[in-house]
Parts: sequence; C-alpha cells; structure tokens
Amino acid sequence: MTETGQLFGWSFGDKSRADEPGYLEVLREAALANAKQDAAARGLDVEAGAETYTMIEQGGTLAEVDSAPGGLIVRCTVTVTGPGAGRIHPEGPMNG
Repeated sequence: MTETGQLFGWSFGDKSRADEPGYLEVLREAALANAKQDAAARGLDVEAGAETYTMIEQGGTLAEVDSAPGGLIVRCTVTVTGPGAGRIHPEGPMNG
C-alpha cells in the first residue's frame, strides 16, 4: 500500500508587483519547486496535478506576516507519496 501525506512549499514576493502579468505564476512555480525539493530530500515523490496554492498578503490575515520580504507569500500544498509519507503533515508554517 502506498502511503500519502502533504507538505508545503513556499515562495516570497513583492506585494506591489502582484498585478503584473505572470508575476504570481512565477511565484507559484517557485513554491512548487520548493515543495518538490523538500519532498525529494525526504525520499518522497510529489503527486502530479494535486498542488493547491494560497496567497498570503501582509495585512490580509489574522497572523502577522511582517517577516515576509515584500509582504507577499505564496504557499503551495502538495500530496506526497512513498515510504513514510503518511507521517508528513503540514501544520502552520512548518512541515512535520
């Protein structure tokens, strides 16, 4: 039986550029690449097409994101598969 879990990937951007054509797509791609890198470091595979994205803007959430360079964070959540994947669960800003 194949185990599955989820983890986050992240990218950071400049809130003032969010309306530029293609800018958010570049950030999404970077967040997905970050998630894939984390998965590979754990010996896991990323399930293709299962990624979801959340954009977090400074001043737009209950949690403060003052530490985000440029005030914009893109979080990519992916499903991972492989040995031990069932123990991987994203919580808050961390992968556990």
